[in-house]
Amino acid sequence: MDVGLSDAEAARRLREEGPNELAPAARRPLWRLLLSVLTEPMFGLLLACGALYALLGNAQEAWTLMGFVVVVMAISLVQQQRAERSLHALRELSAPRAQVWREGRVCRVPSRELVRGDTVLLDAGDRVPADMRLLAATGVSVDESLLTGESAPVFKSATERMDAAACLFAGTLLTAGSARGEVVATGARSALGRLGASLGGVTVAASPVQLETARIVRVAAAVGLGLAALLALLYGWQRQDALQGLLAGLTLAMAILPEELPVVLTLFLGLGAWRLAREKVLVRQMSAVEALGATTVLCVDKTGTLTLNRMAVRRLWSPQGEHDLVSERDLPLPEAVHETLEYAILASHRQAIDPMERALQEAGQRELAQTEHLHADWTLVEDYPLSAELLAMSRVWQSPDRRERLIAAKGAPEAVIDLCHLDAARQSRIVGQVARLADQGWRVLGVARAVFAADRLPPIQHDFDFEFVGLVALEDPLRPEVPAAIAECRAAGIRVVMMTGDHPSTAVSVARQAGLDVAGGVVPGTALAALDDAGWQDQVARSSVFCRVQPEQKLRLVQALQARGEVVAMTGDGVNDAPALRAAHIGVAMGARGTDVAREAADLVLMQDSLAGLVTAVRHGRRVFANLRKAMVFVLAAHVPIIGLTFLPVLLGWPMLLMPVHVLCLQLVIDPACSLVFEAQPAEPGLMQVPPRPRQMRLFDRHLLLRSLGQGLGLALACLAAYAGALAFGESAESGRALSYGLLVLGSVILIFANRHWAVAAWRTRVRDGMGWLAPGAVLLVAAAWWVPPLRQAFAFERPGFPAVGAGLLLLGLAAVWFEWVKQRTP
Repeated sequence: MDVGLSDAEAARRLREEGPNELAPAARRPLWRLLLSVLTEPMFGLLLACGALYALLGNAQEAWTLMGFVVVVMAISLVQQQRAERSLHALRELSAPRAQVWREGRVCRVPSRELVRGDTVLLDAGDRVPADMRLLAATGVSVDESLLTGESAPVFKSATERMDAAACLFAGTLLTAGSARGEVVATGARSALGRLGASLGGVTVAASPVQLETARIVRVAAAVGLGLAALLALLYGWQRQDALQGLLAGLTLAMAILPEELPVVLTLFLGLGAWRLAREKVLVRQMSAVEALGATTVLCVDKTGTLTLNRMAVRRLWSPQGEHDLVSERDLPLPEAVHETLEYAILASHRQAIDPMERALQEAGQRELAQTEHLHADWTLVEDYPLSAELLAMSRVWQSPDRRERLIAAKGAPEAVIDLCHLDAARQSRIVGQVARLADQGWRVLGVARAVFAADRLPPIQHDFDFEFVGLVALEDPLRPEVPAAIAECRAAGIRVVMMTGDHPSTAVSVARQAGLDVAGGVVPGTALAALDDAGWQDQVARSSVFCRVQPEQKLRLVQALQARGEVVAMTGDGVNDAPALRAAHIGVAMGARGTDVAREAADLVLMQDSLAGLVTAVRHGRRVFANLRKAMVFVLAAHVPIIGLTFLPVLLGWPMLLMPVHVLCLQLVIDPACSLVFEAQPAEPGLMQVPPRPRQMRLFDRHLLLRSLGQGLGLALACLAAYAGALAFGESAESGRALSYGLLVLGSVILIFANRHWAVAAWRTRVRDGMGWLAPGAVLLVAAAWWVPPLRQAFAFERPGFPAVGAGLLLLGLAAVWFEWVKQRTP
C-alpha cells in the first residue's frame, strides 16, 4: 500500500526544488509605502504651508513644521506597514491546502509545500494543486478551461501511459469523482507555470462602508477647499496680507480634511480580519467583517458544524439480529450482522476520506479481523457514485474464486429500500427500525448486495437485483460548544436554521440536543419541492430544521429568507453548495472538510468547521462595527473645534489661534487614538444580548453625526471661551492661544475617554488599550509647548498665568460633563 513520502524526504525536496508557487505574494517595498504616504493630500498641504513660512521669513516655524511632518509621516508609515503585514498574513492563511499521504497517514499541508513524489488525494470540487500522474481515478472529470479555454469537462482515468488523459494539471478543477495522484511537477515547472501564469494575492473588494467613507472624504475635501479659499480671501481683504491669508486658508483646509477616515477604515477591517484569523476564521472578503454585525439568520449544516464529524459505528441491524458496538463491546460480533458490516465496507472506498467510510473501515478492522469477511484480494471493477437523483452508491467487485461480479450498495435507507424493490410488509419493518435508530440521533445507512453474471454492466444501479442486507447506525457526537453557541445566538436575536441531508428523526434529535427551535417541525426536502415562492417563504418563517435537503434547495431556502428581509450567513462545503454560498450575504466555507469550490465562493472560511467559530465571527463583526462608529465619532468631533478655532477668529477679528504646526501636532493625538485605542477596544458588555443592527443602517447616520457635532461644538466653545477668558484675565494673545490649544489637546484626550464606551460613563471605565500612554503623552506635549523655549517660540505661545490655567481646567471639566451628556442624549 502506498504510504507516501516521509516528512524528512518531503522537507529535503522542498529545500532543493523550492515551494510549489508560481509567484510569491509580493509585499510593497518601503519606498512605495513612503511614496503613498507622501502623495496624500494632507502632506501636499503641509509642504505648501512650509513654503509659505519660508516666504514669510519664518525659518524656525518652517523647520518645526517639517519636523512634525517627519513624525506624522513616520506614524502613517507604521500604520501602513501594519496593515500590509496583516494582509500578507491573510494571504498566507488563505493559500490553498492539499490532502497528501505522508508516512502512511492522510494530512493536510499548504499547497506551496507539495513536492515531486507526493501522493495527493482529490475529490469533486478540489482544485488540482500541482501537475500529477493519476494512480487511481473514479468517475473523474476535470475543468481545464484555465489552460485550454474549453468549457466542457475532460474525463480522466488512471493508465500505464503518461498521456494527457492520465494527468491532472495544476490550476484545473475536479468537477466529479475522486482521484489519487503522484505529483510530477510543481511551481514554475508545472503546465501552468510554463504558460507564465501568475497567481495574484488576495484582492479585497471595496465594501459599502469603504465606499461611504470615500464619499464623505470627497465631500469634506470639496467643502474644505471652498471654505479655505473664502477664508484666504476674507483674511487678505480684512488685513491686507495675502500670504497670511493663504496660510490661514491652508490651515482651514487641513482642519476640514478628514484624512484619517480611510486610514482608520483600512486598519479596522484589516486588523479585524487578522483578529478573526487568530480565532481560526479566515476572511476572504473584507466586506464580510462589517456585514457580520447585521446577520439575523445563520444557516448551518449538521455534520461537522453542529457535530464533531468523527463518525463511529454504533449499532448494526439485520433482519436476523442486531448488535450495539458500545454497550456490547466486550461481546463478539454476532454472525447475524457480519454481512451488514462486510457489505457496508465493500460499498466504501478503500482509501477512505469520508468520515462514515473511515468509521466503517475502523469497525471492520476491529470486529472482522481474522475472518473471511474482509476482502483485500478482491478487485474493484466499477463504481456507481452517489447522485442527486439516487442517494445511494454501489461498487462492483470481482472475487478471485467466482466468475460473477459482487455488488455492494449503501446509502440513505429509503434509497436502498427502493433499489431492493421490497414488498410493503418488509418495507414497513425496515422503516420502523430506521426511525427507532434515527430517534437516537444516529446517522442510519441502508446496505444491500447483488450478484451479476453478465460481462457488460448496466448503466444504472436500479438494473441490479439487490437484496437488502441490513442497517448501520453511526454516531456523530454533538460538539460540546454548540449548545452554548446557539444560546448566545438566541440571546443576540440571531436565528439558527439547520439544513441537512439526514433522516428526519436524526435531524430533530440533533436539533433538540443543540437547543434549536423545533416547534415549527422538521420539513423534508420532498415537501419543499412542490411549493411556490410564497410557500417557501412561509416555511422558512415557521421552521428552523430542514432535512433531506438537496444542495439546490439550499439556494432557494437562502433566497426565501432574503426575500423576508433577513441577513443570511450560510455554511457549506460541497461543490453544489457554491451557488448558495454566493447568494448568501455572508458565505461561510468549511476549512477542514470543504472543497476548494466552496472556499472560493465563500466570504469566510472556518478553519475548525464549528458553529462556535461562526458565532465568534459574528461577535467580532459586531465589535468591529461598534468600535468603528466610536472612532468615526471621535474623528469628526475632533475636527469640529479645529475648524472653529481656524475660521471663527478671522470673523471675530482675533489673531489666528491655530496655525499649520498646531494642526499637525494634533495628528500625534488623533491618529494613534484611532488606530490603536478604538480598534483594540473590547466588546461592550451585552453586545451579544441586543438584536442585530438593521442591514440598511449606515456608518455615518444621523445619530453619529449629531453626537460628533454636539461633542465637537462643546469642545470648540470651551476652547474659544478659554482664549476669551485669558484675555479677560489680562493675558496676552499668545498666552490665550497657548491656553486654548492646551484645552484642545487635552479635551481631545477626554473625548477619546468619553467615546471608548457608550454604555457607561468614562470615569467608570478602566484605563487600558493605549490610554495609559496617550493621556500622559498629551499632557507632556502641552507642557513642552508651554515651557520649552524653542517649542514655545515655534508654536507662538507664551506661558499662561495660574488664574487662567485654573479657569482652563474648569472649562475642561465642563467639557467632559458635556461629552457625557451628549453621549446619553444621542443613542
